[in-house]
Amino acid sequence: MNSKKKALGRGLSAILESPETDITSKDISGSFVAGAIASIPVTQIESNPFQPREDFDAEALSDLATSIKEQGIIQPITVRKMGYDKYQLISGERRLKASQLAGLTEIPCYIRIANDQQMLEMALVENIQRENLNALEIAISYQRLIDECELTQEELSQRVGKNRATISNYIRLLKLPAELQVSIRDSKITMGHARALVSVESEQHQITILRKIIEDNLSVREVEELVRNIGKTPAAKTVAEKPAVPADVHEKCLNIGEKLSASVKVQLNNKGKGSIVINFGSQKELDRLLSHLIG
Repeated sequence: MNSKKKALGRGLSAILESPETDITSKDISGSFVAGAIASIPVTQIESNPFQPREDFDAEALSDLATSIKEQGIIQPITVRKMGYDKYQLISGERRLKASQLAGLTEIPCYIRIANDQQMLEMALVENIQRENLNALEIAISYQRLIDECELTQEELSQRVGKNRATISNYIRLLKLPAELQVSIRDSKITMGHARALVSVESEQHQITILRKIIEDNLSVREVEELVRNIGKTPAAKTVAEKPAVPADVHEKCLNIGEKLSASVKVQLNNKGKGSIVINFGSQKELDRLLSHLIG
């Protein structure tokens, strides 16, 4: 763990190694610390006693643990430094529990220090303005501002200069399955693709369409059309009913069939046109019928 700390840089390393809990004005709380990430042993992270406890669905937690085993932690949890090798959870309790269930001994964390609210907000807002962020990174930053800086979407909209609908669209990306989030992060699909998939209710359908996007290089418009057609069944072709063969004609066919020793049918359409069909079972039978008809 020590080698990892030293690799993080002098500022963050000092924060991690400091035994003090209320760092407000010292040089070691450099401006980059608010957004810094470090890998922290789960045994050093305690729950926040002031945070309302939530009931976690066991099956959903197990699914998340499986996803973490396969995909890793996509969005780090947030902790506050409380002392030497001691941290308190701020947000991400579900991810922490699932990571423990998955057998992880360390988990990536955003490191917070006491009274750095304004610093964090400034760092995140500045981070969002960067041009090289992918859609998922922007979504995570928006969610952190809402959760950790206690901003409403309207307040966030004013802070970052984006309309509320845009912010809402980004945040919705965090509800997508892990495989889709990883594809956004790795630039396998665009924000446009992801927005189209958000409206698909079935997670399995979302993943099926994702794989088709990647395999067939589908455009956003093609994906939108695909999503619109989910659940729709092709319209059944209207088949016109054939008119019934009049009784006298049917009887005449039977008489002809008896004379020819064959099955004779009349087929009619709605316009009164049709055909007489004489069935045969072999070349020899055909020759016999032709001889009988020709005379």
